Formats: sequence, C-alpha cells, structure tokens
Amino acid sequence: MHKYQRLRDLREDADLTQKQVAEYLFVHTTQYRRYECGDSEIPLDVAIKLAKLYKVSLDYIAGLTNEKMGLTKSGLKEDETKLIKGYRDLTERNKGRLLERLDFLEEYNK
Repeated sequence: MHKYQRLRDLREDADLTQKQVAEYLFVHTTQYRRYECGDSEIPLDVAIKLAKLYKVSLDYIAGLTNEKMGLTKSGLKEDETKLIKGYRDLTERNKGRLLERLDFLEEYNK
C-alpha cells in the first residue's frame, strides 16, 4: 500500500479536518483516514474528487509529479513538454547556458 502523504499535506494546507474531507467525499471518517494513511487504496472516483477539491492533478496526488497542476498534453504540445522536462533535469549551470542560448535565438529570430 502507498502512503498518501500528499493528501495529508493538501488537507492541512486547506485547513480542513479529516472529518470535513470525509463528509465531502461521502465516506466515513475512518475510511478517509485509511486512504490518507495508505491502509486502503483510493478508488479513482474518490481521487478525482480529491483532485477537484484541492485543485491539483491526479498525477500530483499519486506522486508522479511535483507540479500540482501537472503537465498535460492538452495544455502543452509534446515538444514543449519535452523541453520543460529536459530543462528540469539540467544542472543549474546548464540551465543558465540554455537560457543564454534562448536569448540569442530570440534576438536572432527578430
């Protein structure tokens, strides 16, 4: 079972109690506590409700990304997503180099 630490963090950031979230989900507080502790897997419909409640992506709740809104193909083209993900993997020094090249290309493109 997974421990859904992000659920607790999101709940606390929203200043909600486990009881309040359980009522929103129409589940017993004990069941919600099981989701948050990782004792029970979260059904997809419940995960969707939680994502809507906290205004985050399902990927964020599942721990697949650190971006709360996620990077979806609907928002970005495939090559744009590749650039962003590649940029994040660079060292700080190489990020600076890439940004310098971007400035050059933007100037050249005028």
